[in-house]
Amino acid sequence: MKKMIETQVLIIGGGVTGTGIARDLSLRGLNVVLIEKQDLNAGASGGNHGLLHSGARYVCSDPKAAIECNNELNIIKKTAGHCVEETNGFFVAVRGDDEKYIADFPGMCTAAGIPFRGIDLNDAKQMEPALSDEAIAVYEVNDSSVNPFKLSIENMNDAVLMGGQYFSYCMLQCFEIENKKIIRAKIQNKISNEIFYIKADTYINATGAWAGHVASLANIPINMVFSKGSLLVTSKRITKRVINRLRKATDGDILVPGGVVSILGTTSVRVDSPDNIFPTVDEVDHIISEGEKMIPSLATCRYVRAYSGVRPLVSMGNNDDREVSRGFTLVDHEKDGVDNFVTITGGKLTTYRLMAEKTSDIICRKHGVISECQTRGTVLPSTKSGEWSEPGVGISESFESKTAHDPLLCECEMVPASAIDTIINSIKENKGNPDLTSIALRSRVGKGPCQGSFCSVRILSHMYNNDKIMNSAGINDLRTFLNERWKGEQSLLWDQAIVQSSLKEMIHCGLFGLEIFNGCKSEK
Repeated sequence: MKKMIETQVLIIGGGVTGTGIARDLSLRGLNVVLIEKQDLNAGASGGNHGLLHSGARYVCSDPKAAIECNNELNIIKKTAGHCVEETNGFFVAVRGDDEKYIADFPGMCTAAGIPFRGIDLNDAKQMEPALSDEAIAVYEVNDSSVNPFKLSIENMNDAVLMGGQYFSYCMLQCFEIENKKIIRAKIQNKISNEIFYIKADTYINATGAWAGHVASLANIPINMVFSKGSLLVTSKRITKRVINRLRKATDGDILVPGGVVSILGTTSVRVDSPDNIFPTVDEVDHIISEGEKMIPSLATCRYVRAYSGVRPLVSMGNNDDREVSRGFTLVDHEKDGVDNFVTITGGKLTTYRLMAEKTSDIICRKHGVISECQTRGTVLPSTKSGEWSEPGVGISESFESKTAHDPLLCECEMVPASAIDTIINSIKENKGNPDLTSIALRSRVGKGPCQGSFCSVRILSHMYNNDKIMNSAGINDLRTFLNERWKGEQSLLWDQAIVQSSLKEMIHCGLFGLEIFNGCKSEK
């Protein structure tokens, strides 16, 4: 008999919504298990701007979503402030932009209850010197920057402290359904290939862009639209604030500062599948050409990486993906003949907590649990394993003195050996597999200018020296990690970036002979 795990609620999907649901239900006293086919935030939750929306971007296209964003922004700032940088934001119009939209913007914000104030152009230029001289109107709003990786890690850590469990690299294979109920889920561990079962009273599909596939395993159709958005990471922070283009939402019109870098995007490209996506050269060129109209220095600054995510949109017959609502879709599948199955998809990073609350409300009703949501006011605790997902900061004198006994393994992002050990222990405690990819997800390693050239080998050496990895596993791990980095480099190879990438290839493929193992060179 295969291993069977029993729980009250099985959550499928380890993005910010799934982990938010795990915490919400745990706070209400329910026992939860969360599974994720990759690792936390592997989907859209890890492929976005990290923008905590004021809602101003949607005041024209989706006023309801705008109001939700504004409300949730204020809650997240109060309850998860350690995951948020309160940057504020500018909406900037430049010469040639739609003057009617510019004129209507204040009224639309007022109607949605979104705070704003007009900024004199000279004052705006002093506040943000990088702004274009072609700016013709500037409004300030409450946009902020949020760390989505830390948000998910902290939500899951809190759920685990309350008795919850999560299993990474565990993929749903099928549901077994009897008498209009799912009786158990068949799961495969993708690392060990072990098959096991999870028996729950209720099941939640929180898989984002994969929601249609998971629902189909219960013979339920959900018509998903896959809209790819690509973003670029600069090597330094360009502005203090979030900078939005003051126009209807389109490509290349948001710059979000996060720690020591800035993230520029995005695009909206219809794709056939949410799997195996990557930025293209054309997207990169287009994003930069649009972004430089707000911030001219974006035309010449160094970019260290590009990446893509897929928006989980539910189709309502729209031809333009940007016209699809940014609100969320919550479905109780009782109406589809499966009484203990719920799907939550769509929405925004900013509204994840609200999505978790509404989903948990339905689950509690199904369990006969009378308990109000606590995440509106209960502060999300900060944990040791979540702190290293913060962007790097300069080394203080006291920190520098510690590195003699705690060497830096990632110099670009100031990550010491002790941080790697903390992350490895946290992964193992949650029955995960500590490898370079999972360590990078929970920290900043590999995200700096060298894109893993040096820290990858240092971390693997550290893991071998401490018996955290054995035999040839490190070679495969290194290849996977560097190929993932390469996906983000290949579309922006010019100037310093191509020099850095060539150096990395010379080190790993030329000196170390990684291509012998069908490594990075062959996949280029």
